[in-house]
Amino acid sequence: MYQLTRTISFKFLIIGIMSLFMLIPAAWIRSIIIERQERQTEVLNEISASWGGSQTLAGPILTIPYKKVIEIEGKESKVQTEYAHFLPSLLKVSSQIDPEIRYRGIFKIAVYNSSFQTEGSFEWPDLESLGINLENADLKNAVISMGITDMRGVKNEVNFLLQGTKLEIIPGVPVRDLFSSGLHCKVDLSKIQAEQKLDFNYSLSLNGSNSLNFYPVGKLSEFSVKSSWTSPSFEGEFLPVTRELTNEGFNASWLITDLNRNYPQSWVNKSYSIENSGFGIGLLLPVSHYQQADRSVKYAIMFLGLTFLLFLLIEILNKKRLHPIQYFLTGLSLTVFYILLLSISEQIGFAYAYLCSSIAVVGLISFYIHGSYKNIKYTSITGSLLALLYGILYVILQLQDYSLLIGSIGLFIVLGTFMFLTRNINWYHEDSETEIEGD
Repeated sequence: MYQLTRTISFKFLIIGIMSLFMLIPAAWIRSIIIERQERQTEVLNEISASWGGSQTLAGPILTIPYKKVIEIEGKESKVQTEYAHFLPSLLKVSSQIDPEIRYRGIFKIAVYNSSFQTEGSFEWPDLESLGINLENADLKNAVISMGITDMRGVKNEVNFLLQGTKLEIIPGVPVRDLFSSGLHCKVDLSKIQAEQKLDFNYSLSLNGSNSLNFYPVGKLSEFSVKSSWTSPSFEGEFLPVTRELTNEGFNASWLITDLNRNYPQSWVNKSYSIENSGFGIGLLLPVSHYQQADRSVKYAIMFLGLTFLLFLLIEILNKKRLHPIQYFLTGLSLTVFYILLLSISEQIGFAYAYLCSSIAVVGLISFYIHGSYKNIKYTSITGSLLALLYGILYVILQLQDYSLLIGSIGLFIVLGTFMFLTRNINWYHEDSETEIEGD
């Protein structure tokens, strides 16, 4: 039994078991990361609740109620109210986003105040094209609705002008065929000369956080956004036709026609939905250090295995055995790196936290190896290779799109180096005769 414990094969077995055992604290650290991410989300929701969440603007859309007679066999006919919706022929939206960073403890979120100048026009509603008898249309109770995702963000009085006449803005939307929250105003179309365009314009100031989105409900929709935010994310169904990014901010504009969407200019009730045509801007913050810390933990098994193999190689070359306890303590120091990275990154950011944590762990392991071998050469080799591994990991974490490529190439190089250094070792001879000798 004593002879067995001194063989390289037995040491390989111990290394494998030790590596798997060290995944237990790594999994615990990952659970802490997830818990901190959930806490961050809670804080962001709290800030959004008091300021305003992600905003999506839709409309304006003209809705006309009408009576529809439904024939029921063997019974009296039934009359019910339905709604015809008409989109603007022209919609122009010009907006300015003024962003800022809000903090709560160590957490932060991007919020903004946005101002909008909106103008456009409706064609006179063609009810007959929808199969609606004009006598059944209730022109006196038509409404114009504007969808707003989070009404807490509305910060000023909305002045809506139709044909130069100011209309009273009423909170809420009376018909929820199109969107569930927003504003509306009543329009008596019976007092407006038929067959003419209905020109409108209004201004709006709105608070929000993280993102701002729109729906291109015009037959021709033109949107322009200007902001001092330097890292926007253009998202959704449409990308801007022109955009300019500078150190002072960005300018972007969209030009969208009705042919670019999957719904017409008019329909009845819920025949169509505008939800799949949204687009807009996300206010990106630097990649969350929680995401990067979580990704780094996924490489724990690679670090443990390669470090233990490095120690075994030094044992073979130096003819001096390391005790399993020494492997265990080294494995613990490698896992402590991740908790150091998480805690420090919450205070000073991921990059500096990674530098501090890797220097601390590489220094600790190098000091430990030097105490065991009293050999500058092996201490330098150990420290240099560990520093190289942490350097490769940092590159992998930063280059997310190429992380698999860089990681696989790096692992191949490390494995090839280990195979090259051990190419002349007679493994059977080591197992059966020479063993790993101590002083």
